[in-house]
Amino acid sequence: MNLNRIHQIAVYARDLDEALTFYRDTLGAKMITRFDPPGLLFLDFSGVRLLLENNGPKATIYFRVEDIHSAVEELRSRGVQFISEPHMIFKDEQGLFGKTGTEEWMAFFADPSGNTLALASRKGRV
Repeated sequence: MNLNRIHQIAVYARDLDEALTFYRDTLGAKMITRFDPPGLLFLDFSGVRLLLENNGPKATIYFRVEDIHSAVEELRSRGVQFISEPHMIFKDEQGLFGKTGTEEWMAFFADPSGNTLALASRKGRV
């Protein structure tokens, strides 16, 4: 396992329209989709997803891994304590983030300063 690729970053946005204008029109991100409610806007920066949330954290870093279960075990062997075990958070029935029907799995932990970090893995149809 090598944590060398950022998968997704979640950032607080007080106003999604204002955020969309800034990130898409000013900074050049590609809009992927918007879920409102609950107030989520997904953008793409050359393969790194930016999630803007009305009620979200200041920042969360998601690392993409091929096998979330083995990555959790490897990090656990290094002393990492997980806040949330691997679980499916979304089944992509519309193909919004890739192949239709793919499941997105995540597990959450924290850095020494209390910032939230996550492992993310995509699994094909089961």
